[in-house]
Amino acid sequence: MLAAEKIRAIHETVDQEKVAIAFQPISDIHKKRLIAYEALARPVDPIFTSVPEMFEAAVQAGRVAELGRIHREQAIRYAAYYPLFINIDPHEFDFGWLVRPDDPMFRHRFPVTLEITESVPIKYFAQCQSVLAEIRKKGIALAIDDLGAGYSNLKYIVDLEPEIVKLDRELIRGIVPGDRAFKLLCSIVALCREMKAKVIAEGVETVTELAAVTEAGADYVQGYLFGRPSSPPPDLIWPGTSR
Repeated sequence: MLAAEKIRAIHETVDQEKVAIAFQPISDIHKKRLIAYEALARPVDPIFTSVPEMFEAAVQAGRVAELGRIHREQAIRYAAYYPLFINIDPHEFDFGWLVRPDDPMFRHRFPVTLEITESVPIKYFAQCQSVLAEIRKKGIALAIDDLGAGYSNLKYIVDLEPEIVKLDRELIRGIVPGDRAFKLLCSIVALCREMKAKVIAEGVETVTELAAVTEAGADYVQGYLFGRPSSPPPDLIWPGTSR
């Protein structure tokens, strides 16, 4: 269990909406243009040293659904004119907030993709599928985040049929065209394509990594090489081109 101080802090965070937000560009690897921004929650209270720590406190306090809604509200408010990728904590499926017709994501005028991390087990898988089916009927797309981290449960792709798969940074770090890690990456990209899912290579930080994920067949890229998370949404930077 978390310390009482963190539980008190998360109640204050939710009650006062003391959550910051940053946006990171996602770009088309072939057209070299922006396709969306990922919205990233940021803790304000210094007692939380990371986003996972803040959400874990919200889970323990029974307020993760409210925290998730605050994040979605901020995302559409501060990036009102862009397609968005928005993370949801798997514990939010324990509540009914995601399917409420007044949820902020349903009034966004541009495409919204929900990201579910692949490295966290979903407790109620059937319930998850039911909720996602209802959300997707309203035009929301699904991305599996962090493929290649944690549990590496490829069955998520089979069962949830995501439109997008995001490859974890650990699959990309230091990769060079032709090396063993590159061959693994090619196999994963090919599998995703067989499952009719587009692929985003996350955490691309060097031109060598960009060359590798491009050759491997990734569709989109995200990482410090193209722009660091910030607010308001930053301009896309493409290596070797002027702004």
